[in-house]
Amino acid sequence: MFVTGRFVFLVVLGAIPVLIWPTGWTVAAWALFAAAVGLLDVALAGPTSALQVTRGKTDPIRLGEHTATRLSVINTSGRRYRGRLRDAWQPSAGAGATDQPLRHEARDPGFFADLADWWEQLRLDWSGDPAPPGRYSNRKDLSVAPGERQYLDVGLRPSRRGDRLAIRVTLRRNGPLGLAGRQRSSFLPGSVRALPAFDSRKHLPSRLASLRQLDGRSAVRTRGQGTEFDSLRDYVEGDDVRSIDWRATARRRSTVVRTWQPERDRHVVILLDTSRTSAGRIGDVPRLDAAMDAALLLAALASHAGDRVDFIAGDRVIHQKVRATRRVNLLNEMVTAMVPLEPALLEADWGLLGAEIARTVGQRALVVLLTPLEPAAIAESLLPTLAVLSQRYQIVIASVSDPSLDDMLADRGDSASAYRAAASARTLTQREETAAVLARLGVAVIDRSPEDLPPALADHYLSLKSRGLL
Repeated sequence: MFVTGRFVFLVVLGAIPVLIWPTGWTVAAWALFAAAVGLLDVALAGPTSALQVTRGKTDPIRLGEHTATRLSVINTSGRRYRGRLRDAWQPSAGAGATDQPLRHEARDPGFFADLADWWEQLRLDWSGDPAPPGRYSNRKDLSVAPGERQYLDVGLRPSRRGDRLAIRVTLRRNGPLGLAGRQRSSFLPGSVRALPAFDSRKHLPSRLASLRQLDGRSAVRTRGQGTEFDSLRDYVEGDDVRSIDWRATARRRSTVVRTWQPERDRHVVILLDTSRTSAGRIGDVPRLDAAMDAALLLAALASHAGDRVDFIAGDRVIHQKVRATRRVNLLNEMVTAMVPLEPALLEADWGLLGAEIARTVGQRALVVLLTPLEPAAIAESLLPTLAVLSQRYQIVIASVSDPSLDDMLADRGDSASAYRAAASARTLTQREETAAVLARLGVAVIDRSPEDLPPALADHYLSLKSRGLL
C-alpha cells in the first residue's frame, strides 16, 4: 500500500483537536481515526492484479535517437480501473523521453542545483502534471473500463550503447478518497538495443564523391607489388623500359608498354583496441565509441571502393571478429559486433592481436589500429609487434586525441594554470616523440579529436588510393 499527500494533510489536521483538548487520548483517537480512514480507502481501492500488462518488442535504434516501447494493458475486472503505471528502466535507457531535444539550462552545477532537479523530477513523477518539452516522464495515468484494452507508449532515448533493460512495472490504484491505495511491482522483460551513433556518416557522401573521381582518372602507371594490369599502349619517350611488353611488341612490330592501375580488390583490416586506454572519455564521448565511429566510416568507404574489409576487436582476448563479406552486409555485421563491446581495465596483449591479424590476412594489406597514442602503452607492448607487422603490412594508427590538452597549454593565467600547461606540454611532447618513433618504422599516425578523426582517417585512405599505394 501507499499513502498520498491527502493522508499527510489529514494527519496534520489532527493538530486542531489536540490544541483544543491537549491530551494523549486526543492524539491516540485522531491517529486511530486517520489509520482507519486510510485502511478503508485501501480496501475500497480494489486489487491491482485486475490489470494485466504485456510489452511489445522494441526495435534497435542508434545511440541518442528516440524510440518508444509499447505496453498493452487490459482490465480483467468488472469495475473501472483508475490509477497510475510506472515503467522503470535502467537510467541509461532514458525512459520517458519525448521526441523533442533535451532541454539544457545554462546554470552552475552544484549540490542545490542537483537537489532542485531531483525535486522537480519527483514532483513531475507523482503529481500528474505533464512534463515540459525535453523532460522525462515514464508515469502514465490510467482509466480503463472493464474488459477494455489500452496501449501505452513510453519514450526511450538511450544515453549508452548496448542493450538497455527494463527493470519492473509498478501499478498504483488510488482509493475513492485519494488518501491511500494499493501498489504492486512486477518484472516485465524488455530491452532496447542502442547501436553506435555513427555520426560521421555525414562525411560519407563527400568521400564517396572523391572516390568516384579517383576511379574516373586514367590508369596510373606504376610497378611492383600492389598493382594490377590495365591496358597496353605504344611506347613514348620517357616510359620506363621495364614496362615494355616484349611479346606484344613482337606481334605488333612496334614497342608496346603495359599500364597499371592500383588494385581494387585489396584487403583492409580494422583492429579496435578495447583495453584500458580506450576507457577514457573525451568530453561526453568514450574513446572507444569515437574509435568505433572512425571504423564505421572507413569500412563504408573501403567497401564502396571494392576492398575486402575485416574487423577485429580485442584486448587480451578477441571479443569480436567480422570477416570480409558482401558490401550490403558489412556495416550491419560490424554494428552488431560493436554493440556489446566495453573497455576492459587491463593492458592489451599486442602479441595476441598481431597474431590474429596475421591469421586473418596473409598477403599485403592495409592494417588500421584504432588505439590511443599513449606513449607508455605503446613503448611497452605495441612497438615490438609493430616492428614485425610493418614488414608485411601497411600500418596506420588512428588515435583519439584530447582537445583539452591544447586548451590547458594556452591557459597560463595563474600558478595552477601554469602547472596544468606544463603537464599538458609534457604530454603533447611525449606523444609527438612516440609518433616520430612510429614514423621511423613506416607507421602512419593520425591523432585527431573525436570529431576530426573519422574524416581524417578516410582522407588518408583516399590518399593511399590516389598514390597507388593501396
